Amino acid sequence: MQFTEEVNWTFFDFIIAGILLIGTGLICELTIRKVKKKRHRIILIVVIIVVLFLFWAELAVGIFGSPFSGN
Repeated sequence: MQFTEEVNWTFFDFIIAGILLIGTGLICELTIRKVKKKRHRIILIVVIIVVLFLFWAELAVGIFGSPFSGN
């Protein structure tokens, strides 16, 4: 949008991206505070980040073909 016209995000897209990022950060923070064992903490945070990337990819290009991707 700023550099090319090929990417055309709407206001709603920015809201969803913000919710995903803030939600992931809050869930990671909660995990860090509540889980006592360091190994479990690391595993859970990696899983949370992988889930974030899967949601983001689904919303961006529809890798799973769900109705959320706009297909």
